Amino acid sequence: MDIYKKSIIELSELLNKKTLSSKEMTNYFLKRINSFNAKLNAFITVDEEHAKKQALYADSLIAKKKNTLLTGIPIAHKDLFSTKNVLTTCGSKMLENYIPPFDATIVCKLNNAGMVTIGKTNMDEFAMGSSNESSYFGTVKNPWNIDKVPGGSSGGSASAVAARLTPVATGSDTGGSIRQPASFCGLTGLKPTYGSVSRYGMIAYASSLDQCGPLAKNAEDCALIYDEIKGYDHNDITSNHEVKQEKINLKISKDEAKKITIGIPKEYFSKDLDNNISDVIFQSIEVFKKLGFTFREISLPQHDLTIPAYYIIASAEASSNLSRYDGIKFGHRCNNPKNLEDLYLRTRKEGFGKEVKKRIMIGAYALSAGYYDEYYIRALKIRRLIRDNFISAFNKVDYIFAPTCPSTAFNIGEKTSNALEMYLSDIYTTPVNLAGLPAASIPVGFNDSLPVGMQIIGNYFSEEKILQIANMFQKETDWHLKIPKEFDNE
Repeated sequence: MDIYKKSIIELSELLNKKTLSSKEMTNYFLKRINSFNAKLNAFITVDEEHAKKQALYADSLIAKKKNTLLTGIPIAHKDLFSTKNVLTTCGSKMLENYIPPFDATIVCKLNNAGMVTIGKTNMDEFAMGSSNESSYFGTVKNPWNIDKVPGGSSGGSASAVAARLTPVATGSDTGGSIRQPASFCGLTGLKPTYGSVSRYGMIAYASSLDQCGPLAKNAEDCALIYDEIKGYDHNDITSNHEVKQEKINLKISKDEAKKITIGIPKEYFSKDLDNNISDVIFQSIEVFKKLGFTFREISLPQHDLTIPAYYIIASAEASSNLSRYDGIKFGHRCNNPKNLEDLYLRTRKEGFGKEVKKRIMIGAYALSAGYYDEYYIRALKIRRLIRDNFISAFNKVDYIFAPTCPSTAFNIGEKTSNALEMYLSDIYTTPVNLAGLPAASIPVGFNDSLPVGMQIIGNYFSEEKILQIANMFQKETDWHLKIPKEFDNE
């Protein structure tokens, strides 16, 4: 039946026609996890008992015709979303035994829609990384080539969906952590407008940058998940009332496409970008031109300042957010502390990994007396310039196309000794987070048998149109249907 190949709508049809029960579908994907996860290390926790209970409940809803389109569909959650009574580690020794007493808002919303949580996916520790190599639970592998990274920090979610171990997964995007893994693994990943999805129950890295979103096979599946998780939440003061509650309509005609102008930022197609990636993207742009879209070159100045500004702001916020892990309330606690200072020092030394410690130190330094104005305040000023550049660009064009990453997936261990080179892998994604804009990465081709992704960036709260454009492209191409050979079997 090739269940693993099917979209959410196709799986929902199987459930509604009683061709398959949610219990059978859940067991099917749990079996795939048991067969393939050892090669990928995509999951930290697989709670079969809890998943089977949810599946039985979903089947009862379907039998009573009280189901939604998502009822009975399995989903995996990135391991920074709190899940009641299920281990939530954030990829860190600090939280290796933490079992939350509540669900994150997006987990709660998807549970209410009848989805079945089959597990928690591996991630860079506290979402700090671009390769999923900093996890306390080990490196995640890319299904297209297990010697390559899947991207980070949502690499476990991306690897799991790409290998078809789950139909869909949640992720978080602080500087590209949904879009970059989506690009490396040949998926569609949506980073919504900041504030359009509640962050309540999502373990914080950098609060002014973090945003939840889906990783899926295609734009249609992303739209279905986004529709369910979006909206204001009184538990999150940064969530926004302006989010439209109507379901996304993915239909767009060629006549509508002819009215849309898309900008190509010249700074994004520079020496930083692999020529082969550039060629693949421009080939995909030809498809968009045939569909009626108009293109024009634009400029996004200060692009070269994005990475330093992003890492100062993100690290500063991380140093503040992670101060709560002190061995007192919850999380790891060192053995036999001599005094309070020893408790703090040894707990944090033992509980945090190298990358997390590095970013805490950078952030604490940037916020310290004498350097606050020179680093943090200056980074905030650059952030405003970057946002203003996007606003200016959207006065000239409707949407922006850009590479997601400067290269395809790189080798495991290739960049771990060079922090700057690792950070530069986010050079095209971090501006979107600094500006708080929505963007999706879609697969547009291959280079050396590895997927290439392209970003569609829109103005605030334009998720519907972004997904319409992505869906229109995917109706004309089959890049999103490609599956890594090793995992393309029952």
